[in-house]
Amino acid sequence: MGRMEELPEYAERVLEVTELIPPGRVMTYGDVAEWLDEGGPRQVGRVMALYGGGVPWWRVVRADGTLLPGHELSALAQYRAEGTPLRPAARSSEGHVPRIDMKHARWDGGEGAVEGNGPGDDSAHI
Repeated sequence: MGRMEELPEYAERVLEVTELIPPGRVMTYGDVAEWLDEGGPRQVGRVMALYGGGVPWWRVVRADGTLLPGHELSALAQYRAEGTPLRPAARSSEGHVPRIDMKHARWDGGEGAVEGNGPGDDSAHI
């Protein structure tokens, strides 16, 4: 795989989680940090900004479902292609860009997750 030079270990782990998210589903920056049990939303966002171009970056999103500023149209094309649940834009929103329907699109690492890659026993998440 033609990854750039050696990535920091945390960055590698963030990108691995990103690649697990099924098409049409999303995780928040905070969800990824929680899954890894390390860092927080800002650290995950930084990794995505620096290294996320080679993974499905559009599947890691803000908790409120708003699209990444400057990347709305490319993200929207991906969401439409993958059937990601979207909510209509609020009339007040700039450019009337839809938001992700977080209630239906958010992925908890459950169905479709690769065995042995979760934060352990599911009961810990209740």
